[in-house]
Amino acid sequence: MRFDVITLFPELFAPFFTSGINRRAFESGLVDVKLWNPRDFADGNYRRVDDRPFGGGPGMVMMAEPLWRCLQALRADRNEPDEARAPVVLFSPIGDRLDHAGVSDWAASAGAVLVCGRYEGIDQRFIDACVDRQISLGDFVLSGGEVAAMALLDAVARLQPGVLGDEGSHQQDSFNPALDGLLDSPHHTRPEVWQGPAGPMAVPDVLLGGHHERIARYRREQSLALTARLRPDLLEQARAQGRIGAADEAFLRQAKKL
Repeated sequence: MRFDVITLFPELFAPFFTSGINRRAFESGLVDVKLWNPRDFADGNYRRVDDRPFGGGPGMVMMAEPLWRCLQALRADRNEPDEARAPVVLFSPIGDRLDHAGVSDWAASAGAVLVCGRYEGIDQRFIDACVDRQISLGDFVLSGGEVAAMALLDAVARLQPGVLGDEGSHQQDSFNPALDGLLDSPHHTRPEVWQGPAGPMAVPDVLLGGHHERIARYRREQSLALTARLRPDLLEQARAQGRIGAADEAFLRQAKKL
């Protein structure tokens, strides 16, 4: 798959591509990423890419023409037939909230063109003419789309075969269908007893016994309890999909009484 990123700050991506376990996806080409700076397609000695907003107001707005030229250049580089052109995605507070299902779809796709806005925003005419989808990470505003683009690329990269050390790792992630869309259970490692700030804290006995069925049931119950407490919406969604069994419901009823 290939992602083309339109950004005024391509230097922000360098450490991202060469650090952490997901670098395997980028270095191997499983996730091919090319960076494009619209400033390279702007006019004048100063390569200006922004201007004051019509109607007044604070800040500056990214101009449509440099973005359009940049998009045309990367389209030519991709050399795609019109019927198979990669979608243009803009990271924006008004976009659809990115979730696990969306990441999974992108991970199975051929890629996209990711547009990273800056300043007060992008000239709406470019958005209307060129953008196919808008994506948001949540109800907050970032200084630019670069962090959002890295978040999407990171989430997509870790789902590629061979990227994670254990192929089953992402199957146990929160929101994954393998967990019925619930939150992941807590994790523990050595030492068995940690001398915490309030005294010794032990690993739950069930995790030390080696009984795989009991461990699986314990983790399921922890996942159910955590989801019921923190994300009841996910629990209701799992119920509606028939993913919560009789044993699960019995545990939830008992847990509610405690």
